[in-house]
Amino acid sequence: MSMLHETGWAKINLALHVRARRPDGYHEIETLFAFVDGGDAIAADEADADGLTIDGEFAEGLSVGADNLVLRVLTLMRERYGSARIPPLSIALTKHLPVAAGIGGGSADAAAMARLVRGAFLPEVSDDTLARLVVPLGADIAACVASATCLGVGVGEELSPVPKLRLSGTPVLLVNPREPVATGPVFAAWDGVDRGPLFTGADLRAQLFAARNDLQRPAIAQCPAIVDVLTELGAFRPWLARMSGSGATCFALFDAPAERDAAAAAMSARHPGWWQMAGLLR
Repeated sequence: MSMLHETGWAKINLALHVRARRPDGYHEIETLFAFVDGGDAIAADEADADGLTIDGEFAEGLSVGADNLVLRVLTLMRERYGSARIPPLSIALTKHLPVAAGIGGGSADAAAMARLVRGAFLPEVSDDTLARLVVPLGADIAACVASATCLGVGVGEELSPVPKLRLSGTPVLLVNPREPVATGPVFAAWDGVDRGPLFTGADLRAQLFAARNDLQRPAIAQCPAIVDVLTELGAFRPWLARMSGSGATCFALFDAPAERDAAAAAMSARHPGWWQMAGLLR
């Protein structure tokens, strides 16, 4: 078998409305997921025993043990389909995406691992089946399996397409001030106010512009630099700029790649310590 490769595409929440806090501690949300054409890289090859190595800019401090989501996905798929079909794998994960950044790095890696195993050993398994299998490991993982624009409700695991929202190929710039933001405390600090549903009209792009991220305020309380990032991005006049997920990564959507690239160059010059990634929506 030749070396296997997959990408953990960066996830962004184009909008994220928190509707209610559930008795189990989770939250009912409505979110629009989109994915960028860049992310973490996974490579795997057959081996005598499972193993995981992690390198890349954001590898420091990450576990290579059985608790890593990449290995947990592998274990889960073996439990479902049998070790006879899925051999031991030596896995290399290259972390290009910052951790605790609101762009689904761990979930994207888990979904990439699931796709890698499916592509090599379980070609009959559909995206829907794969998403249902891995969602117990994290709500975002379901959306990351297909890594396509979709609407997520419930805790984010109930997915539906949004075919009228044609965003594929949209130039996007992601910026993070290199400050991790923990998801749990941000959700816990949500003020409990239901500010209304996500899409209520036919013009989805206009509705997206009018939408919001209800976690932005509590995330800023944890990481004030988010305000600086959004202010800088807004100065380049993208048609949409917003914080993703629970922060601190913010994104800007542009009408032309040249506009995105000019913004990226200026941001690099002004804030060389900030992380950024320029790309296109998938």
